[in-house]
Amino acid sequence: MSKIKTAFFCQSCGTQFAKWQGQCTSCKAWNTIVEEVIHKEEKVAWKSEASPVKKAAKPLKIKEIDSVEEIRLNTTDGELNRVLGGGIVPGSLTLLGGEPGIGKSTLLLQISLKLPYKTLYVSGEESQKQIKMRAERITANSDNCYILTETKTQNIFRQIEEIEPEIVIIDSIQTLHTDYIESSPGSISQIRETTAELIKFAKETNTPVILIGHITKDGNIAGPKILEHMVDTVLQFEGDRNHVYRILRSLKNRFGSTAELGIYEMLGSGLREVANPSEILISHKDEELSGTAIASTLEGMRPLMIEIQALVSTAVYGTPQRSTTGYNAKRLNMILAVLEKRAGFHLGSKDVFLNVTGGISVDDPAIDLAVVAAILSSNEDIPVEKNFCFAGEVGLSGEIRPVNRVEQRIQEAEKLGFSTIFVSKYNKISLKNTLIEIKMVAKVEDVVSELFG
Repeated sequence: MSKIKTAFFCQSCGTQFAKWQGQCTSCKAWNTIVEEVIHKEEKVAWKSEASPVKKAAKPLKIKEIDSVEEIRLNTTDGELNRVLGGGIVPGSLTLLGGEPGIGKSTLLLQISLKLPYKTLYVSGEESQKQIKMRAERITANSDNCYILTETKTQNIFRQIEEIEPEIVIIDSIQTLHTDYIESSPGSISQIRETTAELIKFAKETNTPVILIGHITKDGNIAGPKILEHMVDTVLQFEGDRNHVYRILRSLKNRFGSTAELGIYEMLGSGLREVANPSEILISHKDEELSGTAIASTLEGMRPLMIEIQALVSTAVYGTPQRSTTGYNAKRLNMILAVLEKRAGFHLGSKDVFLNVTGGISVDDPAIDLAVVAAILSSNEDIPVEKNFCFAGEVGLSGEIRPVNRVEQRIQEAEKLGFSTIFVSKYNKISLKNTLIEIKMVAKVEDVVSELFG
């Protein structure tokens, strides 16, 4: 095989270099020089001679193009189907990223074992025996799942021709390498070339391919940014290894919305779909305690009921502490200033601790009202009714501002059995015949009088 010609280019300004160096002498940028292929053998990574020769595409008027809905493959996983927009689209390339040990391989192995389609699971990180041990823990044996431990794309495509799978899963793209690039696996050139080979295979055979991608210490998917541009869908699997829940988000989706998210619970037998996320975000207690309030928030398109916990106590030291977990500390300071100025509560000399249960972080301003209720409940040592929930943003003048998609929040609260929801007076609500009582409040003082008056 003839040697492939490569050169080094600056990703910032495009200047070519004969060898790698740390700084670009042209634009003075650091660590932007990468190896690029400038000539390679005219070979295909997989045999496409069997496929008919495609004619050159011709331009069509947009009204002449058939708008047929894509046929999707059901993954048998309701959460993944929701995030993908209804299932896997044939011929699509999906990239799944996440922290090490978060459960990426477990999720895809679990799905591949349950799929009614012939699936090839290619692993470059684990042996077949390791995968078998995990598979026995997750579910019973499957006749449709084939396991291959290989990192060279030419060998992978040779096995694909023999097995003819309907879905291919690669774990992970950073471990693959091709003979056409003389660089180590995981390098920018290897990632880009192997992904291009998989895209060509997926589009020409109409076979969906799912890739697992490593992430850097900054939380971004490792490799060139072009990797995320090349694929059709980018999914992010996130969560805290100290907690049992996992969240699957869509960062890019050419076939559906990016506002959906799926929630899983990590168990010894694999990942369990959480159809009702509020069950893990609201603590179940028999007695009423002060300092807790339930907020109605949205994660993407999905309404969630979360519990806000607050503790207000007299400051032992000179400067009072302001500590938050899962909530913006600057926003807490703003709300405390509003309560001091507009509602007359003297909290300047008190420690305030705030926690969003479940270990999640929320940046939805609609939980402001629940934060106010929890803080005042702890300060007065009067519990808020456990059937009350809140959805409203607090302004600097003490007014309760309207929030988006309030009707969806109200319906979720009603479905979960809450008796009363506090919302802004300025929200336009057209719901009728609801069992839940909707309390319209305009200012913080109104909330205080309703709860503690």
